[in-house]
Amino acid sequence: MKKKILVSILAITMMALVLVGCGGSSDTSTEASDAATTEETTATEATEDYAEGYVFKHGFDKDFPPYSFIDDNGETTGFDVELAKAVCDYYAWEYQAVPVNWDAKDLELNSGSCDCIWSGFTKSPSREAQYCWSEPYSINTQMIMVLEDSDIKTLDDLAGKKVGVQIGTSALDMLETPEADGGCKELADTFGSVETMDTYTNAVAELKAGAIDAIAIDVTTGNFQMSKQEGLKYLDEKLGDEVYAIGFRTDDTALRDKVNEALKVLAENGKMEEIGKKYEDIYDSLSMI
Repeated sequence: MKKKILVSILAITMMALVLVGCGGSSDTSTEASDAATTEETTATEATEDYAEGYVFKHGFDKDFPPYSFIDDNGETTGFDVELAKAVCDYYAWEYQAVPVNWDAKDLELNSGSCDCIWSGFTKSPSREAQYCWSEPYSINTQMIMVLEDSDIKTLDDLAGKKVGVQIGTSALDMLETPEADGGCKELADTFGSVETMDTYTNAVAELKAGAIDAIAIDVTTGNFQMSKQEGLKYLDEKLGDEVYAIGFRTDDTALRDKVNEALKVLAENGKMEEIGKKYEDIYDSLSMI
C-alpha cells in the first residue's frame, strides 16, 4: 500500500515539474516575441518620425565657403546647404537652417538644436566613433597656403613660422595627430606656433596682413578663397587626404539611412551634379557623381 502511495506521489511531482517547465518555456517565448514586437515598433516609429512634413534641422558653419556661407545678399547658401534642401524637397520635409559656432558643434548636435553637422565635415579617424556617418560625398586634400611672394617653398621651410588654422577643423586635427595615426604632428612641432582662428576668412586676412606666415587649409575651401582674393598659392607638398560626410548623433541611424537614400537618388537623377556645377571650385572633388 505504502509502495503504491509513493509511486503516486512521484508521478504527481514529475507531472508538476513538466508543467512548470512548459510554463517557463512559454514565458521565455512570450518575452522573445514581445522583444521582437518592440523592436519592430521602434523601427516603424522611427520611419514615421521622418515622414512628410518633418522639420530637418541642418547644422552648419555659416562661414565655410563654398559649402556653407552667407552670400552678399544675406542669404544662406553653399553646396551643402543646397544639397540639404534638395534632400528635404525629395522627402517633402521642411528645411531649417541652424548656423552653429564650429567649436561648439558637438554641443549643438547632442542638445538637439540640429539633426546633423553638414558643412564640409571631415570623416577622420579621430571622429570615426563620435558620429553616425553618412556615405562620403566629396574627397578633399589638406594643403598649406602662403602668399605668392613668400619665401616658404616647402613644408620644411615652415620651421619656426606662424601657421594659422580654423579652430575645430580637420586641418587642426591633422596638425595634432601623430603621423602613425594619419596626421602630421611631427611637422607641426617644428612650427614656431599654430594660431587658431574663428574662420578661414579671418585666417586669410591675417595672412595678407603679415600676422601669420601660412595657413593649413583644405583645398576646396582654399580654392574658394583664392578665387576671391589675389596673391595666394599652395605649396606643392600636401599635408594629407580626407573625405567629407554628414555627421549625425550616434543613435540616429534611421535618419542617416534616409539621407543616404536621398543622396543616392540625387546622384543618380542628376540633381547633385546640377548643384555641383554652381561651385566649380569643388565640382571635381564630388565623389558620388
